[in-house]
Amino acid sequence: MALESLDIRRRSASQTSPPDVRKHTEVAKLIDISRCIGCKACQVACMEWNDVRDDVGVLDGTYNNPIDLTDRSWTVMRFYEEEIAEKGLQWLIVKDGCLHCADPGCLKACPAPGAIVQYSNGIVDFKQDNCIGCGYCQTGCPFNIPRYGVTDGKAYKCTLCSDRVGVGLEPACIKTCPTQALSFGTKEDMIDIANARLVDLKERGFEKAAVYDPPGVGGTHVFYVMPHGDPALYRMPRDASISPLVALWRSGFARTLGVLTMVSVAVAGFFHWMKVGPVDPDARPPREEE
Repeated sequence: MALESLDIRRRSASQTSPPDVRKHTEVAKLIDISRCIGCKACQVACMEWNDVRDDVGVLDGTYNNPIDLTDRSWTVMRFYEEEIAEKGLQWLIVKDGCLHCADPGCLKACPAPGAIVQYSNGIVDFKQDNCIGCGYCQTGCPFNIPRYGVTDGKAYKCTLCSDRVGVGLEPACIKTCPTQALSFGTKEDMIDIANARLVDLKERGFEKAAVYDPPGVGGTHVFYVMPHGDPALYRMPRDASISPLVALWRSGFARTLGVLTMVSVAVAGFFHWMKVGPVDPDARPPREEE
């Protein structure tokens, strides 16, 4: 299987036609929550490969460390205690990070040309050299993933190790997971693995087990097997979708409305000048002396 492809399918704020000669297989990462033990090896591997180091955080009474995603922590293990009907108290462990949407809201919202790209294999990547730090990608993301650097004001998130995938390697987190909770390959193969896992979980009493691959963003290239089914238990949106405001912002209607506004202002200025003429400085009323 040839995964080597960094041809760009889409780039932010650009109408450039993508290369269309080569056809490439879409890739995906499957996160099987039922196999995760919360060891955080994936967190460490992510920092190590991408050469980023976060500050020493503070304890908030949980095992979450760091507490949230940051510009230097692109993946974070989250721990939740939930009372599940007929199951009792359950400890849910979720690997949080970018889901690499097939229809990425961050890319749609971004006004900086080329700051966000989507490769032909489905990976969504940020190009900090082109980022203007406007924050629109955060607004466009239904999963609240991008974070801004405290020193450079640039947006950062998981790249799904696009540099490794581009030379035929799997992401660093996949390489280090000791329990096979993480799998990587073609999207088609990952769906087959996920469906087989659902059959196994349901035979073991997890009747509500489900795959989380939200259709509201066209599906994702990082998706989950959730043993208890309901995404809300894992703090994930049930109906993830791009905000209608973002869709409007990047639509042809908004661009047309902007052009019409500029034309209206120009026409109004022209008729005002024809009726009133240029401003005569001598016609101004004298200022009253104090």
